[in-house]
Amino acid sequence: MATGTEPSERSTGVRSPGRASVAARHLRTDRWWLAPAATAAGLLAFVAYSTWRAFANAHYYAAPYVSPFYSPCLAENCVPMRGGPNWALFGSWWGLSPALLILVFPLGFRLTCYYYRKAYYRGFWASPPACAVAEPHRAYSGETRFPLILQNVHRYFFYLALPVAGVLTYDTALAFRDASYAWGHAGLGTVVFLVNIVLIWAYTLSCHSCRHVVGGRLRHFSKHPVRYRLWTWAGHLNRRHMLLAWASLISVALCDLYVYLLATGAFDDPRFF
Repeated sequence: MATGTEPSERSTGVRSPGRASVAARHLRTDRWWLAPAATAAGLLAFVAYSTWRAFANAHYYAAPYVSPFYSPCLAENCVPMRGGPNWALFGSWWGLSPALLILVFPLGFRLTCYYYRKAYYRGFWASPPACAVAEPHRAYSGETRFPLILQNVHRYFFYLALPVAGVLTYDTALAFRDASYAWGHAGLGTVVFLVNIVLIWAYTLSCHSCRHVVGGRLRHFSKHPVRYRLWTWAGHLNRRHMLLAWASLISVALCDLYVYLLATGAFDDPRFF
């Protein structure tokens, strides 16, 4: 006989009968709300900027630089990029911004990233807002239900992010050309692209999925010395995953902004040699 208190109907949050009864919402005396507020503000700023640039469909190429938001360009409506990754795989039927064809892969990789989950869960959903601060939700299901169960596809987005990082590495190599496409150029844009690709690779390889792929399922490290060394390197990077997540997020936006300013004629690329 149903009693109305079946497990599926009970509150599973911090106020549930099985949890300790504490009247105060938290006992912290510091400004614990600063971290989630700053996280939310930073992510909102990036979302607003990247959305504007993704739908702009303009000012994303200034020879020899191509914005990382638009590379590789996969539609016929891409601006001509001499020597760049401009592959019209989608033909002429795609009429929207070509950035929308490629950004889904790095976006999906970051959206399902373990660190970014923590960041926006706390910053936007207050789940929980901070350590030792009770979340306001009456129930908690974790990532076992739709849509959060889709977070489990992170490992697959890792595989999709690798070729995108490879293309951006190619773009960085092309940044060593001048406006006439002659090799031997180095300017401020070259430095911007170099810093960006180093941070992107560091963030990608510090991913928890990468660490698991290279050595997470091994039973005996002694039998796999190469994979053990790779696993160790990934572990060292993983300890700085949060820092690399933010640094690469900022660098990819600054890289796009730099190309935008060059393409709009705001200034000329300072050349070193």
